[in-house]
This record gives sequence, C-alpha cells and structure tokens, in this order.
Amino acid sequence: MRDVAVISFSQLLVDKAEANDAELVMPVVREALGRAGLQKQDIGFTCSGSSDFLTGMPFSFVGALDAVGPWPPIEESHVEMDGAWALYEAWVRLQHGDIDTALVYAFGRSTLGPIEDILALQLDPYYEAPMWPDATSLAALQARALLDSGRLSDSDKKKATAEPPKIVDGAAAVVLASGDRARKLCSRPAFISGIDHRIESHLLGVRDLSHSVSTEIAAKHAGCFEKSPTFAELHAPYSAQELILCDALKLDKQVTINPSGGAQNNNAVMVAGLIRIGEAATRVSNREADCALAHASSGPCLQQNLICMLEARA
Repeated sequence: MRDVAVISFSQLLVDKAEANDAELVMPVVREALGRAGLQKQDIGFTCSGSSDFLTGMPFSFVGALDAVGPWPPIEESHVEMDGAWALYEAWVRLQHGDIDTALVYAFGRSTLGPIEDILALQLDPYYEAPMWPDATSLAALQARALLDSGRLSDSDKKKATAEPPKIVDGAAAVVLASGDRARKLCSRPAFISGIDHRIESHLLGVRDLSHSVSTEIAAKHAGCFEKSPTFAELHAPYSAQELILCDALKLDKQVTINPSGGAQNNNAVMVAGLIRIGEAATRVSNREADCALAHASSGPCLQQNLICMLEARA
C-alpha cells in the first residue's frame, strides 16, 4: 500500500453560523492549504462530506464548492456522510498512484432545524422511522442495554448516560499527501498506518446495542490491536457510547481519551468524525505522540464506524 499522511488540519466551530455553506467552508480550506504551503492548483483530488438534509436543499453541497474554486474544472467527489468517509475515499484515490495530494473538507449547519428529528430520517423507513424516535431517546435505549449487560464497573455505571451533546455548526479541512511529498511539505507527517470502516444492520432490534461489533472488526483490519496509541479521539456524542467504544477497541487506562473534548462538547453533525482524525493527527505532528487512534461514527446507536490509525515514521 502507498504511504499517505495527514499534513494539515483546520477546523471552525460556532454555536450558530450566520454564513452560508461556502462561507463556512472557505476559511478552513484556506487555512489548511496555507499550513501545507499549497495552492488549489496543487491539489490532485478534492472530496467533501455533508448532508443535504441539514440545509433542507437538494444538492446543497454543490454550492459549497465555491469555497474551493472548481474552475477550471477539478477532480472532485462528495459523500453524503461525515467527512471521515470523504477522507477514506481520498485515501483510496491516492492509492492509484497518479496524484500526490488531496483535499478533504466537511461542513454541517446542524442548528438550522430540529436535528434530533432530522436524524430520525436515517432509520429503517418501515419499522422505525414512522415512530420518529429522536436521537437522544435511541441513545438512552443503548445506555440502558449497556447497563443491563452487567459488564460495567460501579464507576462506569455513572458514565452510562444519554445526556444530549452540545450541537454546533462547523467545518473542517484536511490535506493528505503521499510518501516523499508528505515529508517535503510537513516536518512530521501523521501517516495513516491503517484505516477501515464497517457497518451494522440499520434495524436496531437485530443487533446488540451494548456492543459495537463493527468497531471491533474495523479496528482489527486497521491494525489497532497491534499498536499502542497514546491518544484516542472517539466520535461518541453520548458518554455511554464512549464506554462501548473503549470496550470494543480494548483501550486501557493508559490511553488518553478525547483530549480535545470530543463530540459531547461540540457535536458538529457531518464534521465531528473528520475532526477526530484531524485532532489525532495533530497530536502526532506536534510530537505529543508517536501513534494515535481516531474513530468516526454515523447512523443511530453507532451503526457505522471508521477507525484510522496515525503514526510518525522516520
């Protein structure tokens, strides 16, 4: 596999954005490119992550492209997912070998509508979505399942809650580069040593909500259990989900969890997962760690999970 590294990261989180999508994205794209010492014409591939449901407009992600400057035409793609999955697509594109750099960005204005109800649109359209359960109620069911599993210590039982996270608007951008190009552009690139994502059934009644099987499988394929990360950035909007993820990832007490504060403090929908990768990469680039773990999630009750291992290399 071709070596690919995170060489630059930028984020912007606000309680309620007055700007449109393009205006929200433009500062983080400009800052990420500036930190990498690149211009837009130096980027071989651009990929974004967002959701049209947040703005209530079809193809709203197209308008955000104005922040990148897609003329003359650029090689570009989009995923209707958290930006972490856009980063995965960019990583795959860099494996082709014909380009050396990629720009990934994500944005979400989560405060435009009732986000708790909007997220119900992810549910099974026949059995679950018609009941319109909100995201926090589903997280509470997951916390109850975790408590009933009998696997928690007395101290962890106090953490198994479903207190709603702070919802914010935000955007983030990451610049990827391969091999020697990464080393020339960054004094200490955070190389992606392993990355994988898995999905479980969208039917909540057919899976064990107290255990994240998809996280465990993704972690195995990403080489998580063969590494010793110093930090772990976990995309867990609810504290009970953080306990489930720590169990699936087999993280011990020596690993610092969410030093950035995590998604419980600032949950920018469609952006929080990419921020976890950017924060973990920053720890490696700043020499705070030789190895860090990043996790991103999407869907109800940790339905889809992505694991990205980042490390420094000589």
